[in-house]
Amino acid sequence: MVFLYNLGIKLYNILLFLLHFFNPKARLWVDGRRNIFENIAAQVNAQQKHIWFHFASLGEFEQGRPVLEQVKKAYPANPIVITFFSPSGYELRKNYSLADHVFYLPLDTRQNAKRFIELINPKFVIFTKYEYWYHYYKQLNRSGIPLYIISAIFRENQPFFKWYGSLNRKILSFVSHFFVQDEFSAGMLKRIHINNVTVSGDTRFDRVAENAQAPKQFEIVKKFCGDSKVFVAGSTWPEDENLIAALVKAYPDWKFVLAPHEIKPEKIKALEDKLPKGASIRYSVLSADESSDVKAVTNPQLLIIDNIGMLSSLYQYGGIAYIGGGFGVGIHNTLEAAAFGIPVIFGPNYQKFLEAKSLISNGGGFTIANEAELRSVMQNLQDEVFRKQAGSAAGNFVQDQKGATGTIIRFLAKTIQ
Repeated sequence: MVFLYNLGIKLYNILLFLLHFFNPKARLWVDGRRNIFENIAAQVNAQQKHIWFHFASLGEFEQGRPVLEQVKKAYPANPIVITFFSPSGYELRKNYSLADHVFYLPLDTRQNAKRFIELINPKFVIFTKYEYWYHYYKQLNRSGIPLYIISAIFRENQPFFKWYGSLNRKILSFVSHFFVQDEFSAGMLKRIHINNVTVSGDTRFDRVAENAQAPKQFEIVKKFCGDSKVFVAGSTWPEDENLIAALVKAYPDWKFVLAPHEIKPEKIKALEDKLPKGASIRYSVLSADESSDVKAVTNPQLLIIDNIGMLSSLYQYGGIAYIGGGFGVGIHNTLEAAAFGIPVIFGPNYQKFLEAKSLISNGGGFTIANEAELRSVMQNLQDEVFRKQAGSAAGNFVQDQKGATGTIIRFLAKTIQ
């Protein structure tokens, strides 16, 4: 099984190398790992104990960020090393102020794992949610370095629980302790005789609640919204945007703020083409002329956010939120919106997301499968009392689920000196 795993890693590396000649993201992935060990050796003092956080991408970084911030306070003498697997995480957080060093994670081979761990000399290691790398985990275990998985979640259809998953189960055996999101995940691990588990909840609740308490302010967006009722759509894809374009026409008294998942010029142009001429304006256009008067700013009905990094704070301006991705591989982050106490709408592909199911069950979330259903939900939410009740349900759900970060930090305080 290890032979097949190693072969898969090599084939993946070859595929990424071939792709990098014409795919920008693959190019970042490959170029970011060139001379990686020389760069690490030049920057990191291997004689000093570090704390290593690994994140697959940007979403996992935001999920684990509350723990990282508290660890930084609890262990100020130990520099923090962050690694990312994906360029979407690394490129946006490579200058993160609380990290002493940020790198791409070298490919998971026996030699790479050994060399990397020797160079950064971890006191302990925290992975967020997933990414189970055989050689890194084995080397950490062999070196006696504690490894913790936080906000982990497990499902029956994962290889860990299948007859062919012996290697996957072996990887889990190298973990010092799991902090899982729910009792079901703890039960699944118990089925394969893994009992070093704490049901701590999901650290994302701590993160989004903290963000909602002190969101970034965007005067241009505030000016655009004025006194209107506002519909904020985040991480949208073309299928989502087709539906929202119909709402824009149906609700001329509402303002719409839309942050697409992809902001390439051709994608923004395609979005604009779905709307009547003059109905939308780009954030970059408004920000280029901050002296624009109120009338010039507020005439368009839809504001397109054509940059990365604003979305988590945009929901403060909304009365209703729509989260994209539900007509594709799965919805994006519903909790960022729910934390602001507004109802959340999303597409049909939400089954893998416990928080989405909970939002629906408590009345703070609504799922739709087509334009007619979206129009129906939107019509119901025109009732201000109903809209506020749904928003309160969403906000209370987030508040009730906080606390995972504290559970993890208290555990570390007892076990790590």
